[in-house]
Amino acid sequence: MEHPLKQFVNCPKCGSSHFNIHNIKSKQCEDCHFTYYFNPSAATVAVILNDKKEILVCRRAKNPAKGKLDLPGGFVDMHETGEQAVAREVKEETGLTVNQVNYLFSLPNLYLYSGFEVQTLDLFYKCEVNQISSLEANDDVAETFFLPMSSLNVDDFGLQSIKEGVKRILSNKMLLDINNTNK
Repeated sequence: MEHPLKQFVNCPKCGSSHFNIHNIKSKQCEDCHFTYYFNPSAATVAVILNDKKEILVCRRAKNPAKGKLDLPGGFVDMHETGEQAVAREVKEETGLTVNQVNYLFSLPNLYLYSGFEVQTLDLFYKCEVNQISSLEANDDVAETFFLPMSSLNVDDFGLQSIKEGVKRILSNKMLLDINNTNK
């Protein structure tokens, strides 16, 4: 297994080229002794159901996994909570406004971005929205639509964490019954 920081050659603090593997999670500078720990980036995933208990899916417009299915979501920005991030991402990608967010579970993922593998921790949330009729496909989404849970095929999804999340949802639909309602 290659070290996750192999692409980082120089120390980000002093610029030294003596920036070497310290352990599996970090590199350390021999000159200034700065240690950089490689931690996952936080990302969000929205699970949105309509009144027929169909799930909102998106078709990816860009790589990785261009053309494959996905659930709305994306990276958490600085100074943003997971709940704020998932609401923002849903708005950016679908035009929908989230009015309630409930945490479901998290899964690790590898996300290939510009040739670099980003380790992520994907936070899955059940999101309730109003005005589903205003559904759009924006940002990095080519298409959005609702699918009956019985029509979900894990292999139609492109990202590993989303595949695992869909499996978890299908095997435990009680996860979606938070507060026993969905409007």
